[in-house]
Amino acid sequence: MMVVIAGGIIVVYQLAGKPSCTGQATLRVAATPEMVPALRLAGDSISGRGEAVNGACAVIEVSAADPADIAAVLAAKESATLTGVGLPAGNIAIPDVWVPDSSTWLARLAGVSPNLSFPEAPSLARSPVVVAMPEPVAAKVGWPTAKLTWQALLTKMTTDTTMKIGTVEPSRDAAGLAGLLALGAAMTASPDGQAAATGALRSLAAGRSTLRQDLLARFPRSADPAAVASGLSAAALTEQAVVAYNAAKPPIKLAALYLEPAPLAMDYPYAVMPGIDAGRAGIASRLLQAARTESFQRQLGADGMRGPDGRPAQGFALPASAPEPAVTPAPTATERAAAAAAVQKTLATWHAVTLPARMLAIIDVSGSMLERVPTAGNLTRGQVTAEAARRGLGLFDDSWAVGLWVFSTNMVGPVDHQELLPIQPLSVQRTQMLATLGAIQPKPKGDTGLYDTILAAYQAVQKDWDPGRVNSIVLMTDGDNDDDNGVSLTQLQDKLKTLADPKRPIQLIILGIGASVNAEPLTSITKITGGGVFVAKDPANIGEIFLKAISLRSGQAS
Repeated sequence: MMVVIAGGIIVVYQLAGKPSCTGQATLRVAATPEMVPALRLAGDSISGRGEAVNGACAVIEVSAADPADIAAVLAAKESATLTGVGLPAGNIAIPDVWVPDSSTWLARLAGVSPNLSFPEAPSLARSPVVVAMPEPVAAKVGWPTAKLTWQALLTKMTTDTTMKIGTVEPSRDAAGLAGLLALGAAMTASPDGQAAATGALRSLAAGRSTLRQDLLARFPRSADPAAVASGLSAAALTEQAVVAYNAAKPPIKLAALYLEPAPLAMDYPYAVMPGIDAGRAGIASRLLQAARTESFQRQLGADGMRGPDGRPAQGFALPASAPEPAVTPAPTATERAAAAAAVQKTLATWHAVTLPARMLAIIDVSGSMLERVPTAGNLTRGQVTAEAARRGLGLFDDSWAVGLWVFSTNMVGPVDHQELLPIQPLSVQRTQMLATLGAIQPKPKGDTGLYDTILAAYQAVQKDWDPGRVNSIVLMTDGDNDDDNGVSLTQLQDKLKTLADPKRPIQLIILGIGASVNAEPLTSITKITGGGVFVAKDPANIGEIFLKAISLRSGQAS
């Protein structure tokens, strides 16, 4: 039986009446497309031969699914979203077994809900992440003999204007994310620091594609030098994608460059959904056994993939210069946690750079912002906050429209806020914005007119709402509202409920500075407006929290 569905083909393997089983148990498997042939073969070895599992007739349905789509459905089930993935599209059902291309999907899901944890998800196959280059371009950098590092690639991205670097949107593509993580590590080590990071991320953003096939179509389609010069020069892809591309005999083949240090490989985890019944769990266990057989490994080789230990599967011809790694040890719990944190930070930075925005930044200048921060060289909270905003500004390109307010109490007569710069493109006021941030001084005896300021800011941003941008307010404060002459929390909530318009969304992002910040009332406000609350208990961490908060401008938690 074959049923065509959106997003792939479901192949149903079914028992035709066998006396050894009674009833029927169906296992639904959703897999990244390159794994479907091997899993079909494994499924056929069970249900095609009429095996009974726990006494029931086994039926196995294997469907191709974009990992981002399944991740979106799973997150939505827990009322959560993943950065850059958004809400699920269409009527995509949650499978019994999910085989995405990378364990990073599992780590990202576990990061948004403890109910989305898969402690046992063994690898079925492996495919290294490489930098794919047209062979003539690769030859110019020494392929296939020379070894290229991510640091060297970063230098080329920021200095060689002829290099056209592409990526599949890293929020939705695990190989693109692995390449971004590797570049991120090189950026951290770069002597140019943030300048190198910003330039590289903007270069990647200019060359990104939503779908892998769209990216592949941008590689040169002719051996003509002009076509090579105008086509895509490099992109992070899986080894399997390069092998499949070259198998189609394109006019110019792609070279797979194995950069050092090696990025996270695609490991195709076998994730059984928690809570499935015993019958389906038994079939899932039996299918996993079938995925360890020689016939399964041969199919992997035919499809351009390696075995789970990283060694080439039988029948797989390694690309030129490809390593033949030994067994890769499973990461420890600490390593998995570190990797998940790196993913979160990297995606937050990516979205800070790539999402077009119209943002009003608001900084608390009440007297408590004069408090010293021992973990930040004894700078004041105000200085630490202004520096975090200044560094964040360096990530935003000139298309960003940004305004700046400060607030305390009675800043301009009885008004608790003061506009320092209106919301305008950074192309016309970046220098002035940097100078203004550097000159901000807390008001020694000022209190915190928080609720009046939030209301005024929401009304101001709503007045000139821009449909072509993410409209947001980012407010940084170290205290609770203590303005006796302003609106109460209940009054603010009621007014925001009246003002909020789902067709004209405004994200309110509140950054709490210090352990004394009470997040509960702030969260009740952002539940009305959209956005979120982040608290840096140690004010020295406000820069990192700032990046995480900026990623919420899409309306999605990271």
